[in-house]
Amino acid sequence: MARSRKVYWLVAALVALALVVTLLSSRGKGPSGSGADKSLANDAALVERGRYLATAGNCASCHTRTGGAPFAGGLAFETPFGKLYSSNITADPVHGIGNWSPGELRRALHEGVSARGYRLFPAFPYPSFTKITDEDVKAIYAYLQTVAADAYDPPSNSFLLQQRWGMVVWNGLFFHPGRFQPDSGESAEWNRGAYLVAALGHCGACHTPRNRFMAEIQDKAYQGGVIPERVAGDEVREWSAVNLTSSPVGLKEWNVAGLTKYLHTGFSPRAGTFGPMNEVIANSTSKLTAEDAQAMATYIKSLPAAGETDTKPADAAGEGIYKDRCAKCHGDSGRGGMFQGPPLFASAVVRSSNPASLINAILYGATAPEGIKLGAWETMKPYADILSDAEVAAVASYVRGTWGNQASAVSAAQVAKQR
Repeated sequence: MARSRKVYWLVAALVALALVVTLLSSRGKGPSGSGADKSLANDAALVERGRYLATAGNCASCHTRTGGAPFAGGLAFETPFGKLYSSNITADPVHGIGNWSPGELRRALHEGVSARGYRLFPAFPYPSFTKITDEDVKAIYAYLQTVAADAYDPPSNSFLLQQRWGMVVWNGLFFHPGRFQPDSGESAEWNRGAYLVAALGHCGACHTPRNRFMAEIQDKAYQGGVIPERVAGDEVREWSAVNLTSSPVGLKEWNVAGLTKYLHTGFSPRAGTFGPMNEVIANSTSKLTAEDAQAMATYIKSLPAAGETDTKPADAAGEGIYKDRCAKCHGDSGRGGMFQGPPLFASAVVRSSNPASLINAILYGATAPEGIKLGAWETMKPYADILSDAEVAAVASYVRGTWGNQASAVSAAQVAKQR
């Protein structure tokens, strides 16, 4: 009986705690009021600066659904807890952020709290945006006030993603607010690159692995991540975001000049853009100044080597398939060429501990985004209807275990998962 009472009081205490947390997390609900500062939108220089900063932050890619108005939201993000839809950030006063004040946008970016007091989910990368300076937030606000209003109302999130009270606990465990602090021991270029990569560009949101609670694992920053992509209906396909450090499984073979060219044009002697990086380059980094692209490359190339390196050479069962299907473009030595294809030797995509992007490239081909010209590298033929799962696995294993790549073999089951 005594034990039953203890259980009762424990349950009651947990319910009470949940209610308190819910109330705290819901504080501020209701219309935000007409707190907009329309005068900022009249400052042409400030608006132009904000446009550039919003471009550096790649806002358009996440807040524009296929066929929708720019920044009107509705793009679906796949999470372990269901679908999460991006919000409307046009100047619409009802469905967008037209009535938000500069302080309310700053609170969203710096604290992950909306104008109505709802706590945002980290699919909106406020753990990175918290580093954006107040001056840059003001400029972004001025620009967003000029974005054409659109009354589109994004779909409701899945049930679990409507339970925002849990973000109080999540933020307490994983969120570290604070503005970017320059390193006085580094150059102005390095600091500019660090700001663009860590704050505005939020590169870690994709290129850092996450724990079971979907928080970035800080001691594995930039060591590669997984990007789920909804391709049709409820079908989800994974991509592997490469290790950005100078690890052998990352960007060891890259130099600043090559990485700058890749960020600014989508093409370098080491790789051509495809997959999720298409939107990043087409909508963001290709539109930055050459100086900013180089600053990003300078910072990224300074990241010390980190991440696990595969040491198990893969079998050579796919050699025949490679010679028949791939060698014409990528070369017998896997080093490709300017008028052939990108190198597979020492490729971060090929060597990645997660072969998802390599598998996708073989199955579905690789196509550059509209407006990005890669010359002979523009497209790669898809083999989904030509090669079986076992054959794709064999050729993927071959390129991962040849020419010193030393990445582990790919299984037919891993290929099947990507179909």
